[in-house]
Order: sequence, then C-alpha cells, then structure tokens
Amino acid sequence: MFTKLVLATDGSEHSHRAADKAIELAKLTDGAIIEILYVVDSNQSKADVLHYGDATTVTKKREAMLSIFQDKIKWEGIPAKITVLQGPPAETIIKHVNENDYDCLILGSRGRNTVQTMILGSVSHKVMKHVTTPVLMVK
Repeated sequence: MFTKLVLATDGSEHSHRAADKAIELAKLTDGAIIEILYVVDSNQSKADVLHYGDATTVTKKREAMLSIFQDKIKWEGIPAKITVLQGPPAETIIKHVNENDYDCLILGSRGRNTVQTMILGSVSHKVMKHVTTPVLMVK
C-alpha cells in the first residue's frame, strides 16, 4: 500500500516528528522505502554562507542534519535515500512530488522560520493545496 514514501524535511522539530510517522507508515508495508527530500532555498543558502563563512561548512552542516534522518530510518530497517534540490521550497516540493509516483508525502506542519510558526507554515499550506499525492501532515 505505502511502499514509496517521501519525507520533506527542513531539520525542524516538526520534521523529526514527521520522520517518526513516516517510519511508522513504512513499517506497515514490506519493501517500503523512504526518500528524504530537502530543498535548498537560495535566499537561505546565501544567509547561511554569510553566517558560517563558506559554502563547504554549510554543505557539511546540511549533510550532517540529513544523515540524522537517514540513520534514524535505516536503524528501523527501512531503506532511505536523500534527495537535495534547489529552489523555492514549496514550489520545488510540489513539482518533485507531482512528477514522481509516490504513495504518500509526509511533512511537518511548520518549519524553522519563526514568522511562519504563528500560522500553519506557508510552505506546508501551499504544498497541501497543490500536490496530487496523499499527504500526511504532522504537528
């Protein structure tokens, strides 16, 4: 039933809870795989480089964050792969999910942006409205 899952993550606490639910969902079906999707927002990427000093450090921090998700999933015996894309987060997630044959998209209801935490995250909200795949949004 749910064999091809995609977990959209930004490293936030909501993303970690979404990863836990993705694992639960994957355990329901033999042969399930979880793709971990991370979108590099070019505006945030520039700010990160200025904050950390160079692109190599930013890349290593991003890889370390994503490996936590991958290790958590693999620890449960579920195959996981990481996909990193660049672009506006909501639009990039929508395009990627709609162009691939996923059984379910799992994502957190809010991300790391503090302005977005006052309401349902704008990325989550936009993704929910425009993806054609079933979505599990985790609070």
